[in-house]
Amino acid sequence: MSTLILIPARMASTRLPGKPLADIAGVPMIVHVARRAAHAGLGRVVVATDTESVAEAVRAHGFEAVMTRVGHESGSDRIFEALATLDPGRKVETIVNVQGDLPTIDPDIINAALRPFADATVDIATLGIEIVRDEEKTNPNVVKIVGSPLSETRLRALYFTRATAPWGEGPLYHHIGLYAYRRSALERFVALKPSPLERREKLEQLRALEAGMRIDAEIVQSAPFGVDTPDDLERARTLLST
Repeated sequence: MSTLILIPARMASTRLPGKPLADIAGVPMIVHVARRAAHAGLGRVVVATDTESVAEAVRAHGFEAVMTRVGHESGSDRIFEALATLDPGRKVETIVNVQGDLPTIDPDIINAALRPFADATVDIATLGIEIVRDEEKTNPNVVKIVGSPLSETRLRALYFTRATAPWGEGPLYHHIGLYAYRRSALERFVALKPSPLERREKLEQLRALEAGMRIDAEIVQSAPFGVDTPDDLERARTLLST
């Protein structure tokens, strides 16, 4: 299938303003993400941004960038606009949304997100990892996947929650917010209005589940490190300077 990797990037982060252009080992963070996405070998990689300076930095390092409008409420909306601009002929079948604040992401993780599409009934594919630290099981910032096991490495998602779930003995899974969409699923998703559970949990993916769309999660062994705070940025600099 024809695959397009899109990396949404905006400068208006509340906790770390300007983070796409934050210097890490002499290179803007967004360029590190683009490089790792390219190493996944899935196809075309494009950064979708509403800021010209981000686009210029990306292009200066040999990658593509596309301008999108300011004011998108989510990365999904931004990548949908970018898709329409980049592929008016509708040749792309699969879109992978890689967050722009994952400068150390393993390219194999990006590949893993496409594995659930071996089942033609899957609309959206994502990733999860087993939670091993007790404090993360009760942390509302660690989103949990409640799912039905399909194999040792895959769940069919039934719900996503900030609560500690499911109840009882057994593993809990942390949702990794990297998504792959079939084109028709992305088109349907962005046309939907925010749903009641989405508003309550503040989790966009619940909109798809409430609309009857199927989301499967591939279970991986390592989670990508996201940069959200100045401390995270310093850690990324340490990791990528060695």
